[in-house]
Amino acid sequence: MTATTTAPVATTPVRTTRPPSARLRAWATRAPLLPALIFMIAVTQLPFVATLVISFFDWNSLYPDARHFAGLDNYQEVLTDADLRQSVWTTVLLTVAVVLASLILGLVLALLLDRRFKGRGVVRTLLIAPFLVVPVAAALLWKHVLYNPEYGLFNGLLHYVGGPQPDWISNTPLLAVEASLVWQWTPFMMLILLAGLQSRDHEQIEAARIDGASDWQIFRHLTLPHLRRYLELGALLGSIYIVQNFDAVFTITSGGLGTANLPYTVYQSFYQAHENGLASAAGVLVVIGSIIIATFALRVVSSLFREEVSRA
Repeated sequence: MTATTTAPVATTPVRTTRPPSARLRAWATRAPLLPALIFMIAVTQLPFVATLVISFFDWNSLYPDARHFAGLDNYQEVLTDADLRQSVWTTVLLTVAVVLASLILGLVLALLLDRRFKGRGVVRTLLIAPFLVVPVAAALLWKHVLYNPEYGLFNGLLHYVGGPQPDWISNTPLLAVEASLVWQWTPFMMLILLAGLQSRDHEQIEAARIDGASDWQIFRHLTLPHLRRYLELGALLGSIYIVQNFDAVFTITSGGLGTANLPYTVYQSFYQAHENGLASAAGVLVVIGSIIIATFALRVVSSLFREEVSRA
């Protein structure tokens, strides 16, 4: 009696293809988004590609015939020129100071608004108002209504108590720009942190109070760890916007007295010195820095969504 063995038959995976009707329905649902996608590419990506190409040329608009390919020379000049390096340092200093101050003040205001009191809705609306003001209008408000040495509110209050009459912009130019930006961005931080406070597990907080924990211990061991992601998100989003800020510097100090940040330097190189290639290289560096920060911000946002989904 002989045993017969059968060789295993190789099975090939069957590819499932959607019928043409399903593909047509999928394209039909995407079709309304195509005009918006094309518009976004035309408005954002094509100008950036053009800027990237121009950044590799030595191109002064006053001498168009002398234009030639310069490779990475413009980027090297941006990173080695003393004035441009100073503008990079001013941008970093301005961003760090404004973001930290806005986060601290926003946290204090969020903690206050998280409590129940009469008129909380009105107070919340008033505190949000500075963020809704147009940036140029906010800068003009601080420059003329508050900082003006002759009729400004600050010197008016100091005159009332017999104090000095300083020229705020001339004496503390960078601090003057920072104060206006902190006033405008603190409501933004407050809203993010207030959303984080209202998403806390209140049963856990009540259990800690029953166990005898003080308000400081609850804030340090429960509230602050819970707000870590929201603090990171506020810092990253604030950094993206403040790195690109131009309005306050241009309006309050016109880039003088050591307040010229990188966006203002790009403006000077392009509109005043007519150095298209150099300005494009500096602009590309600003965009790259913003993209790096935005990448971290998107990771924080996605982690917050994952936490909320797991909680639900």
